[in-house]
Amino acid sequence: MEKKDKGILYNLGFWIIISMLLGIIIGAFMGKKASIFAPIGDIFMQLIKMVVVPLVAASIITGAASIGNSKSAGKMGIITFTYYLATTAVAVSLGLLLGELFKPGLGIDKTTISSMFSLEYANKGSLPGLWETIKGIIPVNPFGALAEGNNILSILFFSLFFGFGISSLKGENKKIVVGFFAGVTDALVFVITKVMYIAPIGVFALMADATGNFGYKVLALLIKLLIVYIIALLIHAYGVYGSLIKLLGKSSPVKFFKKIYKAQLFAFSTASSIGTLPINKEICEEELGVSNEITSFVLPLGATINMDGNAIYYALAACFFAQLFGIDLGVHQYIAIIFTATIGSIGQAGVPGPSLLIVAVLIAAGIPVEGLPLLFGVDRIFDMLRTAVNITGDASCAVIIDGLLKNDSSNKNI
Repeated sequence: MEKKDKGILYNLGFWIIISMLLGIIIGAFMGKKASIFAPIGDIFMQLIKMVVVPLVAASIITGAASIGNSKSAGKMGIITFTYYLATTAVAVSLGLLLGELFKPGLGIDKTTISSMFSLEYANKGSLPGLWETIKGIIPVNPFGALAEGNNILSILFFSLFFGFGISSLKGENKKIVVGFFAGVTDALVFVITKVMYIAPIGVFALMADATGNFGYKVLALLIKLLIVYIIALLIHAYGVYGSLIKLLGKSSPVKFFKKIYKAQLFAFSTASSIGTLPINKEICEEELGVSNEITSFVLPLGATINMDGNAIYYALAACFFAQLFGIDLGVHQYIAIIFTATIGSIGQAGVPGPSLLIVAVLIAAGIPVEGLPLLFGVDRIFDMLRTAVNITGDASCAVIIDGLLKNDSSNKNI
């Protein structure tokens, strides 16, 4: 059975490429009529969402319970959170740097843009403050949070604490409870593996609908922003992550990127970090040699809080709108963007959808939000790109921690 599922994974990349190309061709040919495929894509995404919330909870509980009393637990947790926070801050800074260097917001027809302005997003009310957000992470009813499935940070918070609580149990009690959640995790992975059988169909529908509904006029206005964004993502994914894998993880970046492309491709197609979690986990364990103990903790956590692609997007978009409206950003505004984008990207759940958190970034920097419909109209393509980088960051963290712990263990044995 294991061999068969591995074969499906290898074939998945080929069929997703074919389905993506067909989706783009059909979507371009049909235009807005390609929206007839939207229900198929929606069903595919619903099937993934059906499983991923309990999968994240069970996986985090199992991972935290398994490492809670191990000697590497403290070190693993510190490295993981430090890595995610540091790379996110680097991502925001990179977005600002390239935004100021290439100035994607200049040279766009103001008349065309003003005709597209809307107060739709400006009138949605104020976003929750910092303390309100922190308080919202702590669930009053964790089972209610699991049932609703729309506050994944609350689920993550409870799962971590519950997992560490299980790790404090002794003897047979701990073995039984950990075994139960490990079994739940395996069962959910089995279910989502079967869902992957229809992935090419779902990807075709998503790509056809997205291509048909973007509209070439909007794409033409934003093509410079898109190009700069792609450059930033490539630098961050292959430059920053690649260097860290080499320097800290003592691993080959070339091998890493050769193996991780299937997960990147699926993440790009679905725009869901959490939905890509099973594939990312399997590649890290079976092809990159990362231990299950590490992937069970690092990857679900990263799929929820590590959003470097989002961070770059927020910073670059802030520069874009500042240039669009003729605003010169000062030092205090850069600081506000870095802080808000870093915190905002960490709090962004790993599911596809409009990046409403960019409102907070613009408000913090004193940049008008009236032009936001420009981005929301084409958010899907940006979402697909940033998700591919997000899951790459998760996998790089797992590889680096695995390398650091193995090197640490080897040094102690000498």
